[in-house]
Amino acid sequence: MSKSSKTKENLGFEESLKRLEEIVDTLEAGNTPLDESIKLYEEGMTLAKSCMMQLNEAKLKLKKIQRAAGGAIEENDLEL
Repeated sequence: MSKSSKTKENLGFEESLKRLEEIVDTLEAGNTPLDESIKLYEEGMTLAKSCMMQLNEAKLKLKKIQRAAGGAIEENDLEL
């Protein structure tokens, strides 16, 4: 599937991170015209926000449920 056939919002975490790394490499090379650099920067910021949101959602899902001694369910955050 080509990059243009998926919107940034529909990319998985790994795909978003890979694209973000490509953008960083391109911008660090310094060979991109200013207008294109601005577009890439905007895309990168959108991807970075998406990655952070996905990480936060994953962190919320990673709850460790333990049975307390009295049989009550105790929920603790996992250390990341």
